[in-house]
Amino acid sequence: MRLLVVSQYFWPENFRINDLVAELVRRGHQVTVLTGEPNYPAGEVFPEYRNDKSAFASFAGAEVIRVPLRPRHKGNVNLALNYLSFVISASLRAPMRLRGRHFDAMFVYQPSPVTVGIPAMLIKAIKRVPVAMWVLDLWPQSLSAVGVTQSSVILGLVDALVRVIYRSVDLILVQSRSFVAEISRQAGGAEKIAYFPSWSDDPGSEAPVEPATEVPASEGRFSIMFTGNVGDAQDFPAILDAAELLRDEPVRWLIVGNGRRSEWLADEIARRNMEDRVLLLGRHPLDRMPSFLLHADAALVALRQEPAFAMTIPGKVQTYLAAGKPILAMIDGEGAEVVRMAGAGFAAPAGDAAALARAVRQMMAMPAEQRISMGRSGQDFARREFDRDTLVDRLESQLKQLVDSSGRRDGVAGT
Repeated sequence: MRLLVVSQYFWPENFRINDLVAELVRRGHQVTVLTGEPNYPAGEVFPEYRNDKSAFASFAGAEVIRVPLRPRHKGNVNLALNYLSFVISASLRAPMRLRGRHFDAMFVYQPSPVTVGIPAMLIKAIKRVPVAMWVLDLWPQSLSAVGVTQSSVILGLVDALVRVIYRSVDLILVQSRSFVAEISRQAGGAEKIAYFPSWSDDPGSEAPVEPATEVPASEGRFSIMFTGNVGDAQDFPAILDAAELLRDEPVRWLIVGNGRRSEWLADEIARRNMEDRVLLLGRHPLDRMPSFLLHADAALVALRQEPAFAMTIPGKVQTYLAAGKPILAMIDGEGAEVVRMAGAGFAAPAGDAAALARAVRQMMAMPAEQRISMGRSGQDFARREFDRDTLVDRLESQLKQLVDSSGRRDGVAGT
């Protein structure tokens, strides 16, 4: 199939869409990616991209078409301008950049923001191509959950926009079963909604992995590792409260990643005089995560206490399961249920630092063999429920069905 992928984020930014594109190309599909200039999560365009844009015009055999945008910088106003700039730039430039090209289907990757659907709607109208959208984040709920706005007027307007986008899409793929009821309301029914969860960020390799040298040795300490975005949603105030409760115990917290809250986190660690217990190891490529996780006795996932987050399965859950690490979760809802069903760790309620501290003590007290068994249970569950090859097989079948049904409606597919 000739596939157009529309995503505001793409390599060298670390998102699961990178792996999906590479796999689709490996399976023989012709993939073109429409995306923006890389600036996530630090908020500034990557220097290596700015220095040589031509080096980022292809990825794993897929052509990458980039449109300019305003970097995220810091603050909610700048974030809104970043979202808006991609919508405008992609809507104005994509028709010309894609002129004369034919596609069988379009795949839209939608974490935040949902506005990525606007240029996709325009391209659909021009190209007469069926569209599948992978929804990883609920809008407008996420806007209020992370404190961008509490205005009922603004949230209502965003909800109206979401309804327009979802009703224009031919297939909506949701990363959590809990999304179905809300998206059914916005999409006007559940007929075109299908469950399509995430898989591990790192698909794994048979090659041996050496421990990351960036992690200092620490004999006798229980190492809890967090990997990924350091943002508002991840509830670092509660994580640090749990670390405070365990100040007198042999525990250290390893943070691998960065984001909009990185500066605040560094300042808060210093204010609490916890630099020796909470280590900020910075951002590293996804393919290096296995080497960092080798240092972890347990892997940490946390989200703030918000209804929208309770319906989400954080992507790092699948990554930790596949890595075979016992999980300490401070989350509600479906994500917590996955950890419990997998027998892969302990789940404390979102925002409950005391419960997280108790879970840490409970896991520390276990024999090492029991923690290893937890990790293996997680790997088994991941193979059953979140196997990448099985999921991509399903996606291929769904896209082919879209193409076939579009051809029956229009007389020819890919016009």
